[in-house]
Amino acid sequence: MPRAFERRRRANAVVLNDTLPVNSQWWREQIALTGEIVYAAIGDSAAQGIGASEPGRSYVGLLAEHIREETKRTVHVINLSISGARVADAVDLQLPKLKKLSPHVVTVSVGANDMAAFEPARFERDVRTLLSALPPRSLVADVPSFHFPDGERKVRAANRILHRIAIANGHVLVPLYRTTRRQGLPRALTQVAGDFFHPNDRGYRVWASAFLPVLDRAIAKLS
Repeated sequence: MPRAFERRRRANAVVLNDTLPVNSQWWREQIALTGEIVYAAIGDSAAQGIGASEPGRSYVGLLAEHIREETKRTVHVINLSISGARVADAVDLQLPKLKKLSPHVVTVSVGANDMAAFEPARFERDVRTLLSALPPRSLVADVPSFHFPDGERKVRAANRILHRIAIANGHVLVPLYRTTRRQGLPRALTQVAGDFFHPNDRGYRVWASAFLPVLDRAIAKLS
């Protein structure tokens, strides 16, 4: 990787890092708002919307807006996600809060941060603990495509684990890997923020598109 490119990428990552408290505060303010339909999200920095031009343009924000438009009802968004979260962090820090709620819709997208030091046995244990405690028929996304060979090998192994456990626990799989993978590397490079890891607005629209078919089936049962 050229040094100039890597320096620019790292500088952009620092800029995005500065948005972490801004996005977190924005989502905390959303929790204070009420709504007829309760939508809870478990996840990591992607659920927080890091890389988007504003937090509401994350996939969580886009899905919440879709629920409003389709149901013509108000939506109470409870974004429990934490930037940098691994599956174990979702179990320890997000799941206890979810258990105190009675959400109509639950989305889960976590696991990308586990890939750097991927250990299949630990990943399986943590995924099993998380998914076995979720409300029935939660919308569970698999890990998105990393596009490069080494990352893809780990992601595919992780997704085999995740698929098996999600199905066993009666959840609805969201094909995030397939949706991001079929973008192809050239197009995917136009869908990432300056750190070349987090999605940008265009990328988050792609993520949301993976959720929409199963989300529509979920909200159809609310009417």
